Amino acid sequence: MADFVAAIDQGTTSTRCMIFDHSGREIGRHQLEHQQILPRAGWVEHDPVEIWERTATVIKSALNKTDLTAGDLAALGITNQRETTLVWNRRTGRPYYNAIVWQDTRTDRIAAALDRDGRGEVIRRKAGLPPATYFSGGKLQWMLENVDGLRRDAENGDAIFGTPDSWVLWNLTGGTRGGVHAIDVTNASRTMLMNLETLDWDDELLSFFDIPRQMLPEIRPSSYPPAYGTTVDDGPASGQVPITAILGDQQAAMVGQVCLNAGEAKNTYGTGNFLLLNTGEKMVRSKNGLLTTVCYQFAAKDGTPAKPVYALEGSIAVTGSAVQWLRDQLGIISGAAQSEALARQVEDNGGVYFVPAFSGLFAPYWRSDARGAIVGLSRYNTNAHLARATLEAICYQSRDVVEAMEADSGVHLEVLKVDGGITANDLCMQIQADVLGVDVVKPVVAETTALGAAYAAGLAVGFWDGPADLRANWQEDKRWTPQWSEQQREAAYAGWRKAVQRTLDWVEVG
Repeated sequence: MADFVAAIDQGTTSTRCMIFDHSGREIGRHQLEHQQILPRAGWVEHDPVEIWERTATVIKSALNKTDLTAGDLAALGITNQRETTLVWNRRTGRPYYNAIVWQDTRTDRIAAALDRDGRGEVIRRKAGLPPATYFSGGKLQWMLENVDGLRRDAENGDAIFGTPDSWVLWNLTGGTRGGVHAIDVTNASRTMLMNLETLDWDDELLSFFDIPRQMLPEIRPSSYPPAYGTTVDDGPASGQVPITAILGDQQAAMVGQVCLNAGEAKNTYGTGNFLLLNTGEKMVRSKNGLLTTVCYQFAAKDGTPAKPVYALEGSIAVTGSAVQWLRDQLGIISGAAQSEALARQVEDNGGVYFVPAFSGLFAPYWRSDARGAIVGLSRYNTNAHLARATLEAICYQSRDVVEAMEADSGVHLEVLKVDGGITANDLCMQIQADVLGVDVVKPVVAETTALGAAYAAGLAVGFWDGPADLRANWQEDKRWTPQWSEQQREAAYAGWRKAVQRTLDWVEVG
C-alpha cells in the first residue's frame, strides 16, 4: 500500500493541500489565500473559478515539495467551508454566479419569512436547523430568483448545485467529462434541505425554497470505501487517486481530534468558531439555540452505511475574521501574530468590549438584526485595548456556546480540546481558559480539519484499521489552566452580556 494520505482543505479564506503519514504527522503542505469579494454591506462572495484554480495549484505544489506522485497516495479526502453555495452548468463547467459564502446575510428576509408563517418549525424538526442566513437553502433560492436563466437551466437539468466539496470533487473527477456530482451527509445536513432522520433530500423542505430536486448532488457517507471517484490522469494529481472521504470542516475537525465517543467536544478557531459535542447515535434537539447536525457517517468496506453519529454545534460567525478586520480594515496590526503582542501591552481590556456581529449573531442568539459594536470606550483606551477586546470576544462567544451546550446535553465540560490557527496565540488561549474556568488543550497537529479528512479517507481504504489507531496518534502539545478567580470571571462575563445587548435591533429585518 502507498505510504501517505492527502487532504484538501477548502476553507473560507484559503485552500490547502496537506499530506500525512501513518502516524498522523504532516509530511508537507501548500496553501493559498483567495479573494474575499464584498459587493455590498452584508454580502460575502468567492470566485468559484479562483477556488478551483487554487485547489489545483496547492495539490501540485504539495506533491512537488515532497517529491511524491499520485502513486504514493493511498487515498484523498476533502474538507470544506460549509453552507457556501455554488451553482454551475454541468455541460460548460461555468458558474452562474459567485459562490455565496456562509457569512453572507442577503437572505435575511427569506429567513424571517420562514419563521413568520410556521415553516421554520418544520425546518427545525426535520433539518435540525433554525431558519437563518447561514445555511445554503436560502442562498440557493436567492440565486434562482435573481440570476438570469438559472431557473430554466435548473429545471432542464443543466444547472447543478453544490457546496465547495461538491465543486472540488466534480472538477477533480473530470468536470464536464463525467465529473461526479455528490455531497457527503455532513455538508448536506447544513442546507436546510436534508431530513436528519432519512439522510435524504426532503420534498417538503425543497418546496419551501422552490428548489428543483434535479439540481442536487447525491448524498453519500462521509467515509466511503467504494470511493466517490478518482482523480483524473490529466488533473492536478497527475494520476488516479481514490477520493474516499468528504466532511464539512467542523465535522472533519471532530474526527481529527478523535472526538468519536458521545460526550467528547472540540472547539475550532478559524474565520469563525465552531464548538461541537458528539451525542452518539442520539439526535439531541436543542432548546438553547444550538444546531443538531450530523457529526459523521462511515461506511463498511462494501459501502453499506453505518448508523450516523450526531452532534450539537454552536456556530460563531466572526472570530478569526475579527482579527483580520483589525489588519485589513483598520490597519492597526500588520499580521495576525501582531494581535497578541499588541494585546499584551495592557493587563486587561480597560473596560472595552468588542462584539463583532458583522453578520448578525449566530449561536446561541440567532439575531440577524445585530451589528458589530465597540462599547465602553474612554479617552484612556488605546489600540492595545481594542486588540485585547478582540481576543476576548473570541473567548466570550465560545462561553456563550458552552453554556447552551451544557443546558441542552446535561454534559459538563471538563476540558476543551482546541484547534485552528488562533490556537497559536498563547494569550487568546489563556483568556479562553480564564473565561471558561476549565483547562484548554491543543494537540501536536493543530490543523485537525485536514487531518480529520485524511483520517476518514484512510479508514476507508484500510490505511488505518480503526479508531484505536487514530487515538494512538493524538498527542497533547500544550495546556492552558485558568488563572482568574471565579469572581473575576463572572464580572467580566456580565460585562460581555451587557455589551451583546447593545448590538441588537440595529437593522430592520423582513
